[in-house]
Amino acid sequence: MKYVGLTTQQRRNNFRSLLLVVMFPLLVIGLTYVGIWAFVTFGYDVANSQVVNQMFVNTAPVVFGGVLLWFLIAYFINSSLIQSAVQAKPLERKENMRIYNLVENLCMSTGMKMPKVNVIEDPSLNAFASGLSDKTYTVTLTRGIINRLNDDELEGVIAHELAHIRNRDVRLLVISIVFVGIFAMIAQIGFRSILWGGAGRRRSNDNKGVALMYVVIILIAVIGYFLSMLMRFAISRKREYLADAAAAEMTKKPLALASALRKISGNSNLQKKAPDDVAQLFIEHAPQKAAFASIFATHPPIQKRIAVLEQF
Repeated sequence: MKYVGLTTQQRRNNFRSLLLVVMFPLLVIGLTYVGIWAFVTFGYDVANSQVVNQMFVNTAPVVFGGVLLWFLIAYFINSSLIQSAVQAKPLERKENMRIYNLVENLCMSTGMKMPKVNVIEDPSLNAFASGLSDKTYTVTLTRGIINRLNDDELEGVIAHELAHIRNRDVRLLVISIVFVGIFAMIAQIGFRSILWGGAGRRRSNDNKGVALMYVVIILIAVIGYFLSMLMRFAISRKREYLADAAAAEMTKKPLALASALRKISGNSNLQKKAPDDVAQLFIEHAPQKAAFASIFATHPPIQKRIAVLEQF
């Protein structure tokens, strides 16, 4: 696959980031309105648009403000949250000059600032990039991938992660992770509010109306979560192919990266399973063996990536 160019990819990812930032609040506000309508219509048997609109006007600013505050907090502390989730720690330079030499040489060849380098003390073979700015950009490697790959293979893996940083894939992924996490929590809060709250106020309503309200609210939550997941997958699995291609151009050794991916395949799962939203940052995140799992996979099949690299 031909690399489309740094500027082009950055522009595309900037546009996608902006699209996510715009679409997600609209999705939250839209579903808030539908949820209020279902609550009023079926929960209280009052089919009055004025009541719905008034409740929406009173509720929407609170919902939007809460979501905005939640997003800002999660956005700015994401790096520490991600590193904590996988139990990563700084890789000491004096004890790992091999790694630092590889990272520094690649950064100098591309004009990048040196990112932080972290390690996960785990025998699995995996790596990922994280961060939102030059101060927080980090390349994290497992101990297994450091020990089991030769220099050319490890250089290819590091170049792949640096490509994610250069292409601004990392920022786009972080935004999507925050949004999906927020919506998942909102859905849980909604379920609990329906099941535990307001039972006394609904006792006078007929069972059919209450049941319909439950069905509608549950459908809203499911649809909202599904749409937020689609936003995440709309980022496109092509980012992995493009990062592979960029790494091949940086190192001039596509077969070395293909060899690294071959070793990583089947050996990428951490002993302490990482949360799915963090695992999608990994160079390899194999879907669970379940029906339709491949449809929702965040990465293309690793064998296809290897085949593309072998065609360079």
